[in-house]
Amino acid sequence: MWNSPSEFFAMGGYALYVWSSFGVCALVLIFEPLSVRARFNAIVRRLKQEQLAEQFDKEISK
Repeated sequence: MWNSPSEFFAMGGYALYVWSSFGVCALVLIFEPLSVRARFNAIVRRLKQEQLAEQFDKEISK
């Protein structure tokens, strides 16, 4: 279909749309697992803080 690498990268005049779409997709695929991990760590940290606060409250009320 393409006679040269430059024709392939030009994508029939739609290179800007095609390659920017690939770029955005790649960024999303990289960013999503990182954001999930960050949210998970934040939730675990908050739960640990709440557990420590509950233990502290129980010790004080004794």
